[in-house]
This record gives sequence, structure tokens and C-alpha cells, in this order.
Amino acid sequence: MPKRTNSQAAAGPSQRQLRVGEMLRHALAELLTRREVHDDVLTGTVITVAEVRMSPDLKLATAYVMPLGGGDVAPLLEALDRNKRYIRTSIAKAVKLKYAPDLRFRADERFDEALHIESLLNSPEVRRDIDGD
Repeated sequence: MPKRTNSQAAAGPSQRQLRVGEMLRHALAELLTRREVHDDVLTGTVITVAEVRMSPDLKLATAYVMPLGGGDVAPLLEALDRNKRYIRTSIAKAVKLKYAPDLRFRADERFDEALHIESLLNSPEVRRDIDGD
């Protein structure tokens, strides 16, 4: 495989990375929805899998997760890390890839960022500028 140049890396993920990431996201979400992972934290929480980002060589998958409705994400991430081997094996069976990617779990912070931007837009200073006062 040819080495990517800086302009290619800046362009974002390849179509293949996006496609594999989406396949893994669906497989992970289905696995968690069916409650196949026997962990009290995971079975007692509805989990949103917002995105799975793949490394260029497709050997590392970073899943961005959040409990539905928000809440403390730390126990969720710990439970997912504890069960990483089982999750990886189950996903590898569901998605046919040459290599089963190593999984990392991270908190999805897009909801917090959106709330922060919304609060900035609703601040009195911005309202004053928008309203033209």
C-alpha cells in the first residue's frame, strides 16, 4: 500500500475506513442492544454508539460511546474495556475482515460541545449582536 502524503492525510479518512467504521458501529450497537455482553453496567445501560473511527491500516478501531440520555460515562468505559476481548471476538464474527481490529472506547463529547455552543449563542452578548441593539 502506498504511503499517504500530508495532503491525503489532511483530506480525512478514506472511503474504506468510513465503510469499515460504519460496519463496526452497526455490529457493536447490535451486540450491545442484544445484551450479549454479561456485565451489570452494560446490561443496565442503554448505550449510544455515535461513531467508530478506523486507523488507516484498519487494525485499530476507536468507538465513541455515550449512555443514552447522558450520565456518567466513566463506569461505561471501564465495563467496555473489561469486556474488550469478548466484544472484539463477537464483532469479528459479525464483520468479515482480514484482521479483527483492536478496540478502544472513548466518550462521545459531541453532545457536550453542542450544548456549549448553544449556550454561547444564547448568551446576552451574542443576543445583543444578533438583535442589533
